Amino acid sequence: MNYFKWLFLCVLVIALTSCNGQVDKMNGVSFVAARDTINQHHINPVVKVNANFAAIMPFGFIKELSNPEIVHNTDRQWFGETRAGAKQYIEELRKANIKVMIKPQIWVWRGEFTGLIEMKTEENWKLLEASYTSFILEYTELAQEVNAEVLCIGTELENFVKNRPEFWNRLITKIKTIYKGKLTYASNWDEFKRTPFWAQLDYIGVDAYFPVSDKQTPTFSDAMEGWQKHKPEIKALSKKHNRPILFTEYGYRSVDFSGKEPWVSSRSMTVVNLEAQVNTTKALYETFWHEDWFAGGFIWKWFHDYDNVGGVKNPMFTPQNKPVEEVIKTYYKIEK
Repeated sequence: MNYFKWLFLCVLVIALTSCNGQVDKMNGVSFVAARDTINQHHINPVVKVNANFAAIMPFGFIKELSNPEIVHNTDRQWFGETRAGAKQYIEELRKANIKVMIKPQIWVWRGEFTGLIEMKTEENWKLLEASYTSFILEYTELAQEVNAEVLCIGTELENFVKNRPEFWNRLITKIKTIYKGKLTYASNWDEFKRTPFWAQLDYIGVDAYFPVSDKQTPTFSDAMEGWQKHKPEIKALSKKHNRPILFTEYGYRSVDFSGKEPWVSSRSMTVVNLEAQVNTTKALYETFWHEDWFAGGFIWKWFHDYDNVGGVKNPMFTPQNKPVEEVIKTYYKIEK
């Protein structure tokens, strides 16, 4: 083969790869922490949906929004919520060549929104900073130990970030002395434009629960149109910071009005609407998965006990055993 023909073929391969938009994306699932250990039986459905990444989510717990103590890695937690559990999950995922993002999360008692965590005194802010440092460094060390591809340094903590920016700057510097992989932060969909430290991280992380339609059953076209008011802002932030966008969480419930307030997890919403979930999910993929400034994302949420979760009567987020699972499988397929 002469040089010019070889050069042409190389350029063609690069062009096709770029146009595909699927190659090198994080086609991820948010793998829910469970009571017990897992094995390859629990990982097989992740492989079958063509995922190449999983978010592993150990937990810390706070009693109330103004309490500074984060309880974490204790024998009173579910196994999957602890360091040992996260490590065991990662080891099983690695056997199937699934890459990982470690994404430590906080649960506030009664499920109150973590973005509202805010201390009332300087003393308690200092205590929260110390407690959060202990929590996140626990999993920073694990991320380095297991060579995790990505570490998420926090999830939806807007008031904490807004009130203590210097703490977060110091924390990121400390994390980088321990962990040598890629960093992100999971900002809420209405928070990401105000997060101050994107330039210090590798990905702009967004929990992508953007409203896209007020209709009971949004069509694919409705949802595509709904994204047009959000996409330019997302792209502009990527360009501003020269960082790719990563949807650290995304997904829709299989209920009526699934695109209206996609963040709502209330169990009072019980009318199942599988078509709405399919249409909104497909529109998200068509809007973002072909963009070179978009790194991919993690579907919310994926349970280990595949055979006994989800299904066509389930109104919650999980795509498992629902028509939308085939949509995910299609878009997650990496062309060889």
